[in-house]
Amino acid sequence: MGRFFIPRQWRLPKFVYALMILELPFTVANLTLFGIASPNLYRTILWAEGGRRGFNSDPTTILYAYANYRPVKMPIVWSNFNTQYNLVIGVLCMFFWLVKTPMWLLHVFYPILSLPLHIALTTLWAYSLYVQTAPDTIDPKRINNGPPWFITKNCNIVEDKNVRHYCMQAKASFAVSVCMLVINASFLILTIYSLVPTKEARAAHETKVAEKKAEKEKWAALEASMDHNDMTAEEQWQHMWELQQLPRTPGTAGGFKHPMTPRTRAFSALDGGHEQAPMPADGFYTRDAPKSPRMMQQQAEWYPPPNSQQQESWHPPQPQQEISPVHQYEDWKGKGSAY
Repeated sequence: MGRFFIPRQWRLPKFVYALMILELPFTVANLTLFGIASPNLYRTILWAEGGRRGFNSDPTTILYAYANYRPVKMPIVWSNFNTQYNLVIGVLCMFFWLVKTPMWLLHVFYPILSLPLHIALTTLWAYSLYVQTAPDTIDPKRINNGPPWFITKNCNIVEDKNVRHYCMQAKASFAVSVCMLVINASFLILTIYSLVPTKEARAAHETKVAEKKAEKEKWAALEASMDHNDMTAEEQWQHMWELQQLPRTPGTAGGFKHPMTPRTRAFSALDGGHEQAPMPADGFYTRDAPKSPRMMQQQAEWYPPPNSQQQESWHPPQPQQEISPVHQYEDWKGKGSAY
């Protein structure tokens, strides 16, 4: 069974491109809409319009509650937290988009990095939708357990043109938030799908692990062979590098052959004139080397065949007789007297 590993390749890269391209305009739209709505452009106006029509509570409900010493908590859907929260996560999404896009283009945005990021972003956008659709139950006479009226109803029911435009803007902000949730959830699903390795990926990983293991064993053997030497770390590294640069044994191509060196040829020549193998063009001596006409001619010139009729016997040189300095002086004196 193969060892567990984390894939680094995306299984559907084209979908990743599409999601990144699609995410940018919605992120910009989210920043624009909630930036315009911040801090409180139309939230209280829409709250009051819904209270006047009986769709939800009224802003004056909180004032009456405090006046009667019955403090209540403002519905989160009408609070300042709603606008500021969506504005902040919009800024975060833009920051992460600017970070992950270059990483993707540089092929370093791995699925394992995308997993925690999009889990967090999907959770943030899911909570954003909850905040925007939170119930309003502080007024017993006008209880709303669902989304606010500007999401569930048509904005044309409002006569005031400005309020109608605010209604459409709030509806668009909610739609953009839904799209951002879908994009990040799709990214999360694609990430999980890419983290499940395929058979081809497992086979490639096992091959890579085997190669690394063989290389590690090779270096371990080299280090073990040098343990008895008193060399520094730099000298050991230089020695291992030199071992890697050693050429192969000459004449071993196509099967094992005994190499012939010039020294071997010299000993063979002194052994009685056995037939010598010619030297091939690559410079190595082998017994099975082919004999080209040029090589045969060079062999005839360099190593002439032995002639039994003209073979001369070899005699060691005779040692010269040593002449003493006295004899040299007498010879010199006699030669001088002749003049």
